[in-house]
Amino acid sequence: MTDDLFSAVAPTPPAPVPPAPIPGAAELFALDPAVAHLNHGSFGAVPLPVSAAQDVIRAEQEADPDGFFHNLPARVAAARAQWAPLLGAEPEGFALVDNVTEAVAIALDSVPLRAGDEILVTDHGYGVVNRAAERRAAECGATVRVVALPLTAPDAAPYVLEAVTGRTRVAVLDRITSPTAREVATPELVRALAERGVVTLVDAAHAPGMLAGELAESPADFWFGNLHKWAFAPRPAAVLAVAPAWRERVRPLTYSWEHPRGFPYHVEWRGTVDYTGWAALPAAVRVLEQLGPDRMRAHNTALAAYGAHLLTERTGLAPLPASERLSMRAVRLPVGLAEDEEGVRTVMAAVRERLGTRVAVRPWAGGGVLRISAQVYNRPEEYEKLAAGLGDLLASLTR
Repeated sequence: MTDDLFSAVAPTPPAPVPPAPIPGAAELFALDPAVAHLNHGSFGAVPLPVSAAQDVIRAEQEADPDGFFHNLPARVAAARAQWAPLLGAEPEGFALVDNVTEAVAIALDSVPLRAGDEILVTDHGYGVVNRAAERRAAECGATVRVVALPLTAPDAAPYVLEAVTGRTRVAVLDRITSPTAREVATPELVRALAERGVVTLVDAAHAPGMLAGELAESPADFWFGNLHKWAFAPRPAAVLAVAPAWRERVRPLTYSWEHPRGFPYHVEWRGTVDYTGWAALPAAVRVLEQLGPDRMRAHNTALAAYGAHLLTERTGLAPLPASERLSMRAVRLPVGLAEDEEGVRTVMAAVRERLGTRVAVRPWAGGGVLRISAQVYNRPEEYEKLAAGLGDLLASLTR
């Protein structure tokens, strides 16, 4: 019986091993080496070859503006076609837009809503996206229902599905949450919502570049993700994918000469704005291919797991539920820290000034959330330095 008792005890999992650096990867970026940039998830970092390609395109534009804009539609369509296999999409199944903030506004404006309808969001959703849902609801007499997802619950689906009512018309859900680095809008959850008649808008801001071929699996009505975070594109660049049933009903934010052609062209064209970043998207594809998308993802997920292990082991901070295939991890800060925006700024500034590190911190009642990211330019010792000094730093802030 003693043997049976001991055999029932789960073994302690081995500590994550940091990955070997990808040769030449760090040299692709112009980042300040005096700072540990562990916050790739917020703004990304543009590789030097991509910036150089955009500079060449800018010079081309100024050398012959008429010729540049005349040839631009074909050039943008070609860039979109190059990205389609990486996203798991058809070239005309998505439009290029500036960012997720723009995409969610287009998507919400394209779904008819009536008084009494309900838009579902979660308390892990990106603040601006949730506010866009609130504005759209106010315009139509609809309401927004916020689903509370416990920080320690590994699966969001039961909480979301339980919140669906007969009035739920739309659900705006994160593929990967920004503050807490967790998966919510999985293909399985999106299918379950569709079966209940709910229109799904998936905020996949972090998915392109981090997750492979997502659009081949996602049944979402609208799916939008940034290319300038994990996919090395110039800022701003994002995609808005729309299911076939909705494409004729998409309402762009501005009217353009491409409007009669419909989706995706009437979404992409907004007069004489700066399209050089979109025209440089093929350079981002080349960088991804040079690094190897699978190799890059394996490196980043392993490094994120290593960094999270160090933070929890050396500081005692509680880890939040994590997916092994994500390049971000989050831990819970002590009670009293980063519970509002002022507290967030205090913690982030202290980490930057005293530990030379950039991290993301988000407010949360009962103790904020600290998120780390891992990208090919990061090194294990950057996470080791953060873990070694963070405990004392947080203790000093709570005194």
